[in-house]
Order: sequence, then C-alpha cells, then structure tokens
Amino acid sequence: MVRYAHYADSTRFLLPVLDVAIIFGAFRLVRFHVSQSWEFAGYAPLLFIIFALLWWMLSRQYANIFRLDRLITYAEKLGYLLRTFLMHGALLLGTAVLLQRQLMPLNELLLVYGLAMTGVVLGRFGVAFCYRSYQRYFAEPHSRFVIVGASESGQRLYHFLAAHDPAGTHFKGFFADEPVAPALRPLVRGTVAEVKAYCQATPVDEIYFALPFDNHQLISELSDFAIHNFLSFRIVPDYHGTMRQDVSVYHYDHLPILTVRREPLAMWANQVLKRSFDVVFSGLVIGLLFPLLMPVLALAIKLDSRGPVFFKQMRPGRRNQLFPCYKLRTMHTGHGQTELQACKADPRVTRVGYYLRKYNLDELPQFFNVLLGHMSVVGPRPNMISQLAEYSQRLQTYQLRHAVTPGITGYAQVNGCRGETRAPNAMEKRVEYDLKYMENWSFRMDLEIIGKTVRNMVRGEENAY
Repeated sequence: MVRYAHYADSTRFLLPVLDVAIIFGAFRLVRFHVSQSWEFAGYAPLLFIIFALLWWMLSRQYANIFRLDRLITYAEKLGYLLRTFLMHGALLLGTAVLLQRQLMPLNELLLVYGLAMTGVVLGRFGVAFCYRSYQRYFAEPHSRFVIVGASESGQRLYHFLAAHDPAGTHFKGFFADEPVAPALRPLVRGTVAEVKAYCQATPVDEIYFALPFDNHQLISELSDFAIHNFLSFRIVPDYHGTMRQDVSVYHYDHLPILTVRREPLAMWANQVLKRSFDVVFSGLVIGLLFPLLMPVLALAIKLDSRGPVFFKQMRPGRRNQLFPCYKLRTMHTGHGQTELQACKADPRVTRVGYYLRKYNLDELPQFFNVLLGHMSVVGPRPNMISQLAEYSQRLQTYQLRHAVTPGITGYAQVNGCRGETRAPNAMEKRVEYDLKYMENWSFRMDLEIIGKTVRNMVRGEENAY
C-alpha cells in the first residue's frame, strides 16, 4: 500500500534528526552531572559523533521504528527501539573492547545510554501520539476501499486495517461469489460482477483484489477500470487459493520467496538456538542425573536378566541417514526379533524393562545421541528401519518427518501417540502431529513438550509397553 509507505519520505529524515538532538542532550546532561559544567570538550564531542552516526545508520535499517500510523502498535515500536539500542550498545562496546580504547568511563557511558534510550522512546511515542490524535480527530479517512473476494487474505486485510487504522481507512464492503461465514454476510455488498457499478455509484478510493492469481482476465478488467476511474488497484496475494495448499512467504532482502510449507527449523538462527539448547540440556542431564541414576538402573537390569545394560539399534535420522540409537535394554536377549514392535504383555520384555518403558527411563542413553548430533531433545521419534520401508510406501507425507533431526520426545508422544502403530490410522495420526510440530516449531513449544514429557514420566505411560 503506497499510502502506508509515505512515512519513509519524511520521517526517515526528521525522526533521526530528533533522535540525534535527544542524544546530544543526553551527553550534555551527563557531562554536567559529572563536572558541574556545561563545557563540552575533550573526547566527549568525538564520542558523541560516533554514537550518533552509529545510531543513525542502525535505525535506518529498521524502517518500522519510523512508523507513526496505527499499523504498528506502541508495544511493537518499543520492541524495535530497544532491539536497535541493544545492537548499538553491543557494537559500540564490542569495538571499544577490541581496540582497547575507553573514550568515556563506563558508568558515564551507561548513564548516556539510559538517558538517550528514555528520551528517544518518549520522543518517538510523543510524535506518534500527536500524529495519531490528529488523524483521529481532525483528518478525514484517506482510504475508502472495497475488497474483491472474501478469501482468507482478504479477510485478514480487513481485520488488520479495522484494528490498526480505523480512523485512516473506511471499509465499504466485500464483493464475493463464494459463500462467506455468517459473521461476514452483512459486509458483502454484492457479487464480483457488481463491483464496477458500486464503485461508480459510491465514493471509493481503492480496490483490493483478494482472489487467486489465475483470474487473469478479471485482474486485467479491474485494473483497466481503476485506471479510467482514478482509483488505486491493489492486489492482496491469495497464495492459498492459487496453490490450493498452505503457502508461506519469506523475504530475501526485498525479494519474496514462496514455500508450500512453513519451515521454522530451516532458518539458521532457529537451528543455532535449538542445537545450543540441546547441547546444554543434554550436558546437564548427563552430568547431574546420570551419576545418580544410571548405576541403580544398570544394577537392576543386570540382576533381572542376562545380557548387556545398553541396547544399540540403527535408526533412520535426518534425511534418512542411519545412526546408532542407544537405549537401556528392556528385553531378553536372543529373541531375534529386534525389528518387531513391542506389544502389550510382550513376552520379550523383562520385569525391569516393563517399568523402564512405562516411565521412559529406557530412553535416557539417547542424551548421548543428542550430544553427538544424531538426535535432538525434542523432535519426531526415530522409527525402526522396517517401519521406514513400510510407511514410506503407505503414507505420502511420512518422509517429510525426516526433514528434521529426530528427538527423544516429541509432539506426537505428549499427545498420546505412543506404543504400537498396527491399529488403523495410528501412524497417520503420529505423522500428522510430527508435521504440525515441524510447521509450528518455536523454542517455547519445545519447552512445553519437555514439561509434558516430565509430567508423563512421573505418572507413567499407559501405552508404553
């Protein structure tokens, strides 16, 4: 929307000038506080110039902090400002440490940051408040618009503008051929074919097209109509309607990239965060819990049945790469059925093994797999090789779960998908949960899954046999 981009023409210059004035005031106040003099000499002017230039450059990289309209909330504005100041401080202090230069005592520099940050935030908020008050009480709506098509994208645009910029926009109605939800029916003014007549009879400034891109003829007709009637014609991308499946949009600089699946874990920053947590968490478990618990479990296993304490089995991991998955042994040795799923009252399971499985203690050695990078703390559970061959043929989406690193626990497991998968649709449900996890991953989600896993361990799993 061009009208909502005009902030870049003026406020990109005016607001940084206001910021620099506030920063200059912060330096002068600190100097007066320290020396009881308004004299601005020595290294102070040089540090001010470096401080102000660095802020000017960083702030211009984050255009949203220049917004004045209601399309960005005060909380979002505060978040952008604080993030930019953190980057500013890290760069300035980091450079000073590397160069081993100190132009100002640290306590004075921190005081400058405190005053500058408070002043810039209050200044930006004050300017935004005055602008929004003017728009609300004195200015006329600058956009009277209709939306052609009641697609998900069109509805999201309507709700967004209604919530963020009610004073600056005036929604005239939807024009749709498809059925709409009961709540939207009063907002529908007619069919798509009636939009031209409506715009000629009613004052309208903008037409938003929110239908699939394959309506080439309709797009061309509405575009020509808008040009000849002095209207703005905007296209709201309806990727779901065009692709007939969910689509996510990423931006490389200003270049939009479409993907048919959301992949939060494909982002480098998320990978680093998840891997860092895996290493720290598994290191803590191995260092603090294993010395206390493993000797007791190992002794119980050896006293209960003959055989080794640990069990190793090759499992398919990320991109179907096989890795040795470690577990505490829960079955008798010599049964020759390592690729056969355990079932209820399975005679292969030992007495101690039953409780190890019930309370998920047999999975503890897999924290070594996490340290080695074979597994993650949270992710789709690694199935057996025989299951990989079987379900890859039966389920089209089964292979997708192997696009990420498998986990000790997972979203499917904490939602009750444990035990045998011989029942109809049992594996389908498990894969469904795995894909939901992959498409909606967040660090908070991982923590919630870990918390639910610990709770289930204390209670005991009914389907873990």
